[in-house]
Amino acid sequence: MIQDISVIICAYTEKRWDDLVAAIESVRQQTLPATEIIIVIDHNPQLLERVQDHIPDVMVVENAEARGLRGARNGGIAAAKGQIIAFLDDDAVAIPDWLMFLTKGYTDPNVLGTGGEVTPSWVDNKPAWLPEDFYWVVGCTYRGMPQTASTIRNPIGANMSIRREVFDTVGDFHSEIERVGAQHAGGCEETELCIRARQHWPQGVFLYQPEARVFHRVPGSRTCWRYFYSRCYVEGLASWTCASRSHRDGVSYDNGRLFDRKCLFMGSEIKRYHRSKQSSSPSKYHCRARFNTEVEG
Repeated sequence: MIQDISVIICAYTEKRWDDLVAAIESVRQQTLPATEIIIVIDHNPQLLERVQDHIPDVMVVENAEARGLRGARNGGIAAAKGQIIAFLDDDAVAIPDWLMFLTKGYTDPNVLGTGGEVTPSWVDNKPAWLPEDFYWVVGCTYRGMPQTASTIRNPIGANMSIRREVFDTVGDFHSEIERVGAQHAGGCEETELCIRARQHWPQGVFLYQPEARVFHRVPGSRTCWRYFYSRCYVEGLASWTCASRSHRDGVSYDNGRLFDRKCLFMGSEIKRYHRSKQSSSPSKYHCRARFNTEVEG
């Protein structure tokens, strides 16, 4: 069993202080302890000082690159000493066996990285119009992902681990679209990195371990139509970039045409739901029923 694990948590705002403290505490309570917990502060001197003053026994580093999640993650990687580098969002809480499940796949030398289930923790009520197929919009596991340990294209960034060797060999996170705070909350950094890793190690795989669960806080600001539209737009741009690059380099992007077709249809149904909301108030099951009939049926 892998014992040498660095856990990186990136933070950028004091507004999520309580979430950050809870995330760190969940890592401290792991049945398989982390070798080190690294907190990367993204260009926020006040938050940096607060973490240094109030949270003992963690390594605190600053993002020395441009503002955004990519640079913050890379700063944590540069400081990490572990053989395995795990990432947890600052607004996520891991179950006690998270690291144990997340790292069990590394007994296979072909496993380059792993990821686990990201379960939404709704601050407000879950919106009736949002189907599970679109939980990726709020950074969570979505309908269609495996129910058992399986190979995947790439893990979700809120809950993933990657061998140190991958970063040492193919480089750190790159992105054509930056992730800065709540703006552009999606840049396919994980996808692009995993594509690069698979180019170097054609036999390598990324493994999904659903038992390695974390609970991801989803505030009301992420369950509105404006956020949904913005996230889908940015994710689409980033996915197009990754697909174009992988096609150019002769690597399958494996984006899943059927899933794309489902998402396009569901997106149109969600938009129709919002447009008709004030008049006919369609049933909350309207989108799901039409989707089952016209796409899956």
